[in-house]
Amino acid sequence: MKPKLVAIVGPTATGKSALGIALAERFNGEIVSCDSTAVYRGFDIGTDKVPAAERGGIPHHLVDVVEPSEEYSAARYAREAAAVIRDITARGKLPILAGGTGFYYRALTRGLFEGPSRDEALRRRLERVAERRGHATLHRWLAKVDPASATRIQSADVKRVVRALEVWRLTGRPLTDHFAETASPLPEYDVLTFALRITQEQTADRVARRVDKQFEQGLLDEIRGLIASGIPETALPFTGLVYRQALEHLHGVRDEAATRELIVRENRKYSRRQLIWFKKEPNLRWLEGPGDAAEVLGFCGSQVLGFVVS
Repeated sequence: MKPKLVAIVGPTATGKSALGIALAERFNGEIVSCDSTAVYRGFDIGTDKVPAAERGGIPHHLVDVVEPSEEYSAARYAREAAAVIRDITARGKLPILAGGTGFYYRALTRGLFEGPSRDEALRRRLERVAERRGHATLHRWLAKVDPASATRIQSADVKRVVRALEVWRLTGRPLTDHFAETASPLPEYDVLTFALRITQEQTADRVARRVDKQFEQGLLDEIRGLIASGIPETALPFTGLVYRQALEHLHGVRDEAATRELIVRENRKYSRRQLIWFKKEPNLRWLEGPGDAAEVLGFCGSQVLGFVVS
């Protein structure tokens, strides 16, 4: 029998973590995070990490693995996740991947193009364009030469936009074309992937409740503490959703009510981008409903049971 990997993916606020933990409890599993923000230590509330007390004793891997000042690439994630998954299997447990970072999921299940070496001179030129003319200018350029990359990379994520343009300039081909020629670092595994999808109304409600909870749990104090500890505001986790808007609020850009509303809107936009991404991934079993719904758990449980014994 081939080793098994169960994966749960989908847009934000669809209940992936809840479903993953429930399946892990039932099938003697361990969770492998597939979240590009959860890898950073100290950034807990804004990334919606599951608190240790709510994990039901289920081990969670690839959470809090690097310092905020470090860069953590999809290539590194794929290598480390593959090693963790093989270790979980070797210990007789079921690895369960859970998260919404589509690029990480693709890197692990389909492989990743490592790309040419960095061209520092080219990078500096591209970064100067962003500084002088705005990051949106670079993103529009990327949209012309590599529309697929422009869809998955946010305009404000200058580092990744620069890298995509760098690959295009150095190889003469868009990053997306290179991705199509890659191979999974887990070729020996059978993978069963569930993709969760909820309505726009459900997303709006669940995101709004989550944002309110984040502020109530002390999001702003968490940010103040991180800055006081010496983490610069230019650290990559601070440029992400929730933290970027909250930092702007702390600098007086807008009041708290407007900041909460903005974070909700940006989360809804992000949800749509995630949905577009995962719709392009092959071999997903789409489920209509949140992962914490009894009927979704029941269906997934029956599917996983058949999968692990096949």
